[in-house]
Amino acid sequence: MASDNTLTHKRIRVRIPKDYHSQPVISRLVSDYGLTVNITAAILGANAVGDGWFDLDLQGTNTQIQNGLTYLHELELEVWDDTKTDDW
Repeated sequence: MASDNTLTHKRIRVRIPKDYHSQPVISRLVSDYGLTVNITAAILGANAVGDGWFDLDLQGTNTQIQNGLTYLHELELEVWDDTKTDDW
């Protein structure tokens, strides 16, 4: 079992609806939750029309990652994690 200070990675895919495009959703994962966020893939329409899809590699402690995921769920965003497959 990893201690709470051990850094870990979690890959997720998140859909950010167009209504959130003016909100710093991904930035808040860094500033509010202390996560390192690497955007590994993204789909966003020209001029930010439509929903955005982001593949993110989150790095932080288990607590930081869980708090960040809770934040995304509280925004009612669709979040998928890669625990079942690495074949995105």
